[in-house]
Amino acid sequence: MKYAVIESGGKQYVAREGETVEVDRLPQAVGQAIRFSDVLLAADGDLVLVGAPHVDGAEVRATIQAEVRGPKVLVFRYTPKKRFRKRMGHRSWLTKLHVDAVTVPGGRSGSAEAEPAPAEAPKRKAPAKPRTAAAKKRTAAVKPAAKKPTKTKK
Repeated sequence: MKYAVIESGGKQYVAREGETVEVDRLPQAVGQAIRFSDVLLAADGDLVLVGAPHVDGAEVRATIQAEVRGPKVLVFRYTPKKRFRKRMGHRSWLTKLHVDAVTVPGGRSGSAEAEPAPAEAPKRKAPAKPRTAAAKKRTAAVKPAAKKPTKTKK
């Protein structure tokens, strides 16, 4: 499965091939194709490329499907003991994108190839045992209780 982490509008989004992504509003029209070259991470199966800050040669092609409103965010301001309460709502405009293709440099070309069988997970090693007998006996040090100060008469 090909996917990439893209940057748009100062935020990061995961774009999977064939799925939809909602990003902050873009100035392009509905139905127009768009390319993202600011790819921070690109993955194709076992091949994962991490950019510093961007992956060279990686890009995401998408088509704009619609402009929609995001969920309502409630803002509540309150000043204690002053009888001040103010409630406001806000809904951001979002652009809905359909991810057409994720290009990963050095990745597999075409999706007609058969997926390789997943490798078995490596077995975990047993926890390391202490090497010496002294290390086995070592425990946390216990401090004696502090003595209470005595009052003296002058």
